[in-house]
Amino acid sequence: MGPVSTVSTSPARRVSARLSAIAPSATLVVDAKAKALKAAGRPVIGFGAGEPDFATPDYIVEAAIAAAKDPANHKYSPAKGLPALREAIAAKTLRDSGYEVSPDDILVTNGGKQAVFQAFASILDPGDEALLPAPYWTTYPEVIALAGGITVEVFAGADQEYKVTVEQLEAARTERTKLLLLCSPSNPTGSVYTPAELTAIGQWALEHGIWVITDEIYEHLLYDGAEPAHIVALVPELADTTIVLNGVAKTYAMTGWRVGWMIGPSDVIKAATNFQSHLSSNVANVSQRAALAAVAGDLTAVARMREAFDRRRKVMVEMLSAIDGLAVPTPRGAFYTYSSIEALIGKSLRGTVIDSSATLASLVLEHAEVAVVPGEAFGPSGFLRLSYATSDDAITEGVGRLQALLAEVA
Repeated sequence: MGPVSTVSTSPARRVSARLSAIAPSATLVVDAKAKALKAAGRPVIGFGAGEPDFATPDYIVEAAIAAAKDPANHKYSPAKGLPALREAIAAKTLRDSGYEVSPDDILVTNGGKQAVFQAFASILDPGDEALLPAPYWTTYPEVIALAGGITVEVFAGADQEYKVTVEQLEAARTERTKLLLLCSPSNPTGSVYTPAELTAIGQWALEHGIWVITDEIYEHLLYDGAEPAHIVALVPELADTTIVLNGVAKTYAMTGWRVGWMIGPSDVIKAATNFQSHLSSNVANVSQRAALAAVAGDLTAVARMREAFDRRRKVMVEMLSAIDGLAVPTPRGAFYTYSSIEALIGKSLRGTVIDSSATLASLVLEHAEVAVVPGEAFGPSGFLRLSYATSDDAITEGVGRLQALLAEVA
């Protein structure tokens, strides 16, 4: 018998360090837990996921049905996106954002999340710093890390309506700063930067050679006279160092159709297209045809949905504002409220000390059977996000339960 090997048999890493470091989407975790409890017979009301509760408008669905019957849509199509859809997105950008883009500088992606990842991956190198205003959407820091970048949080609290200033950005800037992420209207806060605020930020970024990635997925969900504001239209010189992210999910109630896009300089779009050609090829053609019907059509259906969101927003803000210890800035966009619970920290609820917003969210789910997302998902502790992209009855009942439970805080 040959010699016995002395080579170590310690187990190799099964999952890569890169993927092991990724946290699951906190909002989807909350939504999944709420749905599991509902399936078990618990009367849970969920305010977790940012998903319109409306059906996709009929004319969009009909376009998809027709597309599914057309054999031309049964084959591969260009990784960059159907030419007709990219042309329609260019026309929609001129209509809604007020500036011209070439269809060649548009890449259609599998939902907005793919556009987010590819945008960061296109311009970040290892060690580059990305300025991320907080509170932020839970996915941004994960994709920054995957792209090799370093997240630098810039926090703005309820007293600033969760909007960062040029002074704060300048204080966070270093020689390694590569980009700034903007999301307005904001997920998770619903805050909306004014044209003047965005112009100032855009001029600052231009002065210092900082790229801007601007996520405009909630662009049509504006209330209380909030003005549309698009940083490339306000500071046209930024066009060569700005990537615009958008999609049909929130505007047209098409979260499940998975169509987003990124607009940017030709070299960046070419690089991202090459990447996507290996990653996923083309977006499903039927979904692209549905998106074409959406972006090429008028905004009548969108206006109806926005009216419902606005009504729900007012009810939720009024009811939350009646709870002692909550500070609730009025959101002027998207479909979220972001309440500060900092005044409740250190107090007790049903025998448990509220030491964080995560603890409070757990207590609310356990005792009121209401699912909310704690601030830890979006940056610092001390906040709760509630989505009002749900029914009027669910808002009244769910926030009513929250009022009753938090009245016991002592």
